[in-house]
Amino acid sequence: MPKDQRLIYAAAFLRAMGVGMLGVLFALYLSLGGLNAGQIGILVAVGLGGSACGTFGVSFWADRIGRRRTILILAALVLVGGAGLIAFPGFLGLGAFCFFGMVNAMGRERGALFTLEQTILPETTGSRQRTQALAWYNVTMDVGQAIGSLLGGLPFLFRARFSVGEFPSYQWTFALYLAFACVSLFLYMGLSPRVEIHGPLPRHKAGGQAWHRVTPSSRRIITRLSLLFGFDSLAGGFLPGSLIAYWFFKRFGVGEQMLAPLFFIAHLANALSYLVAAWVSRRIGLVRTMVFTHIPANLCLIAIPFAPSLGAAALFYLVRECLVEMDVPTRQSYVMAVVEPAERTLAAGVTNLTRLLAWTVAPGFAGLAMNSLSLSLPLFMGGGMKILYDVLLYRSFRHIRPPEER
Repeated sequence: MPKDQRLIYAAAFLRAMGVGMLGVLFALYLSLGGLNAGQIGILVAVGLGGSACGTFGVSFWADRIGRRRTILILAALVLVGGAGLIAFPGFLGLGAFCFFGMVNAMGRERGALFTLEQTILPETTGSRQRTQALAWYNVTMDVGQAIGSLLGGLPFLFRARFSVGEFPSYQWTFALYLAFACVSLFLYMGLSPRVEIHGPLPRHKAGGQAWHRVTPSSRRIITRLSLLFGFDSLAGGFLPGSLIAYWFFKRFGVGEQMLAPLFFIAHLANALSYLVAAWVSRRIGLVRTMVFTHIPANLCLIAIPFAPSLGAAALFYLVRECLVEMDVPTRQSYVMAVVEPAERTLAAGVTNLTRLLAWTVAPGFAGLAMNSLSLSLPLFMGGGMKILYDVLLYRSFRHIRPPEER
């Protein structure tokens, strides 16, 4: 494995542990600080808005500024978000830190750094190994998120072992998030010039100029995929990990000592599913793998509110997690395969940007719906919309095959 690939995997693993912790603790921490579900949902959306702005910059300017320099800037901003969480400067102050620090409380890493890493990795392998390389990258990410979810039980441990207060126990845990960000920044400093785009860039290739230099066929594909992925993420925005943790907390009265192991198992299930997805996609194709695993996952999601007990709800949730992420490496591989290599940064950036923008819209509404209408309404809305997305994706792209399937 090339050195650059090892560094990216290691940094992504540490970043994912921090995201996993936030997915469990973010809403509980803010509720202890006196914020309600609506305010928590708004802060989740603000953090995603910062990630969307970062992804926009990556899409159109990372190749011009330099991929290594861009990664270092983004990693430094993540440190800002960690510092703000520990300081807890109130609702408005936290909003600023969440935005500029790109704080991701979704429980899954899909931000600007993720986009740039996703663009670099396919350059290190051939087309037949591309899906496998991205699958292992996502395995690394989800194992990190799983361990981070387990670390979400640290506040309980700190209170039991060191007799600290409930609120300080969360701040101690977020100091670990800050440490992960520091080490990731150090690892990115070791990236070589090989991570930069190969060949000369066209002059003034930035912003709209970059879009117009993409071939017409690629523009059509990127536009259609972006619209569909945006709709999928709008649905996913109703289901951030922090609000799912909040749902279990409100419905069954469970705290971080039970939620942390549950989310740990869920992320391990996600990680194993990536390898299964790579194997399945070689037999039935990337698009079919995306769709045929996603629909049953979302049926399980809709079934969760009908569960009569914590055990049944947790079982539905874990079955869903075994299937729901199998579209991630296959989707990434498909986007990289159906455009030209020189168009990959833009394609990855634009499709991820639309996902992040759509994610940004929904959490605030989800929090307000949970607070004012029904605790389970976001689960119904998110699951139903995702099934509709699967149908539209299959109808639109079942005939557009990547090179290895032709």
